[in-house]
Amino acid sequence: MKDVPAVPAPLAVVRSTRVADYVELAKLRLNALVVATSAAGYYLGATAAIDWRHMLIAVGGTAAVAGGAAILNQVSERDTDALMRRTRLRPLPDGRVSLAEARAFGLVLLGVGLTMLAARTNTAATALAAATVIIYLAVYTPLKRRSPFSTLVGAVPGALPPLIGWAASHGSVTIGGAALFAIVFLWQIPHFMAIAWLYRDDYGKAGFPMLPVIEPDGRRTGRQAVIYAAALLPVSLVPGLIGLTGAVYVAIAAALGIALFALSAAFARNRTDAAARTLFFASILYLPLIWAAMIADKA
Repeated sequence: MKDVPAVPAPLAVVRSTRVADYVELAKLRLNALVVATSAAGYYLGATAAIDWRHMLIAVGGTAAVAGGAAILNQVSERDTDALMRRTRLRPLPDGRVSLAEARAFGLVLLGVGLTMLAARTNTAATALAAATVIIYLAVYTPLKRRSPFSTLVGAVPGALPPLIGWAASHGSVTIGGAALFAIVFLWQIPHFMAIAWLYRDDYGKAGFPMLPVIEPDGRRTGRQAVIYAAALLPVSLVPGLIGLTGAVYVAIAAALGIALFALSAAFARNRTDAAARTLFFASILYLPLIWAAMIADKA
């Protein structure tokens, strides 16, 4: 009996590459954050035993919405992405995926995600997901080319996934869900300021008026990082103050908040790439650590 011929290597490579391109379009690494925060929000908002199937649908729907919005954002920014060193090799500016394919993929993901949420969760979660899309694509994306204020606007949809998860399990938005939203919202600003400083030349080439571009001395950039890190510290304690978590979480959140504030202050004082890089990596560690503490110490 003859062996079945293998798929030719070039075709296999092409198929593998196409899948990788679509995965890259959906920003898998960023979506991992969406999955983690929405799952954490769902768990923390639950008032009874976790329905894992329902949680999977809620988190999956949120992730699909976020992925679709990310793709459509790249459709809008394909020209400016081509000008920046860190984005020029994305599938759209590099020509590996056509504009029509990317747009269709983004719309399909959005439709699937919103349908999952509408059919299997509740009105609050679905409305928050729809708001995420509207703010991200209709407000943040065009504003990004016009004003440094876009960073604050973009932090809103970035902070909504944990609130969507909370609403899906809790049934409504309460002070606990609002606290989760506020923590992620405030955290994003020191994180984004560090990124904006490190890639200020790229943003300048693309014509994005980020703070380090319009004010090269970096004073306002550093000041924004400090202000929002300072605000984050007391807000991060709210889950313990309202009984959502215990004293262990409060102690961990306080320590993490003080550390992030200190690194933000160091960046504001020195305004060097090294200080920005340290703040960036510290901010990456901050979020999973505070979520883990919150989940582990849920009251």
